[in-house]
Amino acid sequence: MPIRQLPEQLINQIAAGEVVERPASVVKELLENSIDAGARRIEIELDAGGARLIRVRDDGAGIPGDELVLALSRHATSKIASLGDLESVSTLGFRGEALPSIASVSRFRIASRQPGAAHGYEVQAEDGRLGELRPSACAPGTEVEVRELFFNVPARRKFLRAERTEFGHVEELVRALSLVHPGLAITLVHNGRAALRLGALAADGDPRPRLSAALDAEFGAQAMLVDVAQAGMRVHGWIAPPTLSRAQADRQVLSVNQRPVRDRTIAHAVRQAYADVLFHGRHPAYVLHLELPTDAVDVNVHPAKSEVRLRESRLVHQFVMHAVAGRLAETRAGAVPSAPARYAPSMLSSEPTQGLLQVREVIGAYRSLYGTGSAAPNWSQGSPSAMSEPSPGSGSGAPADGPAEVPPLGYALAQVHGTFILAESARGLVLVDMHAAHERINYERMKGEREAGAVASQMLLVPHVLRVSAREADAAERHGERLRALGFELVRTGPDAVTLKRVPSAIGGTDVETLARDLLSDLVSRADAARLTEFENELLADVACRASVRANRRLTIHEMNALLREMEATERSGQCNHGRPTWVELSTAELDRMFLRGR
Repeated sequence: MPIRQLPEQLINQIAAGEVVERPASVVKELLENSIDAGARRIEIELDAGGARLIRVRDDGAGIPGDELVLALSRHATSKIASLGDLESVSTLGFRGEALPSIASVSRFRIASRQPGAAHGYEVQAEDGRLGELRPSACAPGTEVEVRELFFNVPARRKFLRAERTEFGHVEELVRALSLVHPGLAITLVHNGRAALRLGALAADGDPRPRLSAALDAEFGAQAMLVDVAQAGMRVHGWIAPPTLSRAQADRQVLSVNQRPVRDRTIAHAVRQAYADVLFHGRHPAYVLHLELPTDAVDVNVHPAKSEVRLRESRLVHQFVMHAVAGRLAETRAGAVPSAPARYAPSMLSSEPTQGLLQVREVIGAYRSLYGTGSAAPNWSQGSPSAMSEPSPGSGSGAPADGPAEVPPLGYALAQVHGTFILAESARGLVLVDMHAAHERINYERMKGEREAGAVASQMLLVPHVLRVSAREADAAERHGERLRALGFELVRTGPDAVTLKRVPSAIGGTDVETLARDLLSDLVSRADAARLTEFENELLADVACRASVRANRRLTIHEMNALLREMEATERSGQCNHGRPTWVELSTAELDRMFLRGR
């Protein structure tokens, strides 16, 4: 065929193929226009998942009547006028393709009225053909109706999914936008029923109710605030503790300059920050907002504006990773601020048993080992009568010498099944997985030693000569310095032989030969620097696991208390290296509910 100019209607339908994928794409474009127009309230109404009807109303600035028809022309926009504007876009929409593309594949109506105007105007379009401009009695703001999406493009319409699926995409989009723009009041109605009602959040309001409404109550209750600014960049928002990880990446909201986007660089940075505290294959949950200079972000890389290109991607990656990792490092076990000890009368006995006397003696010994002050209740100086029921006027039920501050994880009482430590805290009852906790403590200590220069190591009394493959011997020779920093000394002594002379001090007594063989095998498979760094962390985690206290090892009360104090001082001690929780706490109120006390 000869070369010729395409008809305007076909051009718009081709553009619609890039911009309008499904009903959620239409809603996204319309919501962005509303936000750019300064709307404070937006109402979205759908029928049949949006395939039959999409209606979006806002209370924004509106469109003048003499510009309404022009708004339905390709590449017509009020948001950029020059190349300089394109290089520093500060609005969500700017391409001028959305409205004409949507109108070309639907039965379309737009009505708009500027605040203070006597009336508004409206125009309709069908199959891309515009009707006449006429007055409208609409409310101030803009209302857009999109009916029978893809009615004139049957091939596209048959690719729409089930009504529930299409509505799910719209709902996910609306929830994400509500978190990026919390000052918006948003209502979402589907098939005549309200699916979502989110009130506007004041600038100084508590964001947790919106987090709970937009994502889930558990995230809203447990999410941790992140807010770090550096070198002209700022990342702020909320991250979930590792215990709220997900099987899918369905609780991840990311915005760049208030634009919800998908970005592999930033997503990878967050995954790396969580690397030490998540199970393999689990995904973190977060709502993060990244603010950058507008000229540091290229937003014109995707027709639907769902992706951006970062000019300094490596710098942004490091910034986000350290910001999130730093916040996660604060998740020490028992990090909730401790409260004064308040012992309920039900926990005291007028006739102390032998077990209670043993606990009193242990606390006394603990004070002599770890210092006095307010670190432990002063039970050792009292008589058995000091543990009796409080007098009617005493109120608190505290020991006779008055309440004392206790550490967040409290004091150890016993060991359960050789695996768990049972402790009493100011808030209730604490259970600690002693192996998981010790594993995290060892791992963090060894990481600190590596950063300081080298992991503490010891020479083997009898070096081990290992027969290995030539590639493994090459790897031992090539990465000798890296291995020494990790506490291993492997010297090549032949084409297919190495000698193990030094190992980390923490793993004395384990099968070091098997560990060395596994180490060399893994080292061969790691080609690039990033994978080698990941390998180092995995190796330290393996060594920490082997060096940690095992199940069924009996600990003394002193050892249990020492472990609790180390947990409180260790970063990320709320989870082991594999993402499992190291401790749980049952509050006194929860115990009362379990036993129906007070009912």
